[in-house]
Amino acid sequence: MTDQAAAEDPATDDAPEEGAEELKPTGKMPGKKLILFIVLPILLLIGGGAGAYFAGLLDPLLGVEEEGAAEELAAAETGPAVYFEMPEMLVNLNSTGRKTGYLKISISLELSSEEDIVLLEGVMPRVVDGFQVYLRELRVEDLQGSAGLQRLREELLLRVASAARPAQVKDVLFREMLIQ
Repeated sequence: MTDQAAAEDPATDDAPEEGAEELKPTGKMPGKKLILFIVLPILLLIGGGAGAYFAGLLDPLLGVEEEGAAEELAAAETGPAVYFEMPEMLVNLNSTGRKTGYLKISISLELSSEEDIVLLEGVMPRVVDGFQVYLRELRVEDLQGSAGLQRLREELLLRVASAARPAQVKDVLFREMLIQ
């Protein structure tokens, strides 16, 4: 009868009492606690790091020089600009109709040093030929607007830089341009 009495006695039963919840450790964090204790601090650290980077506070730690200091150093190393004036060129432009267009252009080249003038004068026929070939293929529409002139500047700079190598040509400057 002891087995029967133990089975009927609620105090000895392994079942929990009514109204009492069973507490079992699940090993998982609820969603709100996960956000509060893990995700939020990570986001704050990332945001603070990004803010410090964009504010320039991390530049000394990362070894980044200021742009102004780098430009001053580059200007001090290269010295004053040296310019070379190319001969005036007159070319007829590519046209599909009966009317022929002409381009009269005067160009100055910005060089990195005085020694580059001698190198450039030695290859001047090659530079003029490269310019003539390119300019003759242009149409009047190609030269319209600031975007057209910028493309022309970039193309001429590529051609003179490749023809005048090892001389360093920094920029192509337009002194005069007449499109007719």
